[in-house]
Amino acid sequence: MGARLVFLGRLEDVAGADARDVAPGPLADVLARLEPTLAVELLGERVRMALNGRLIAETGGVVLGDGDELAFLPPVSGG
Repeated sequence: MGARLVFLGRLEDVAGADARDVAPGPLADVLARLEPTLAVELLGERVRMALNGRLIAETGGVVLGDGDELAFLPPVSGG
């Protein structure tokens, strides 16, 4: 089955798609298999992550399992 990465806002442009299916595993391993430019953007200080619809503050222990969805949310500006 696998896991899914979802890219929102400008991150979709960097990734070249709105989502990508990946092999499950520790987040560090998943990111290491991506293009270096994309991985650096996803790990940006202001990028937030939501695992299965819930915002997560700490990513150190994140392990993606089959069917998990990890969304990357870039900073938003507006008025």
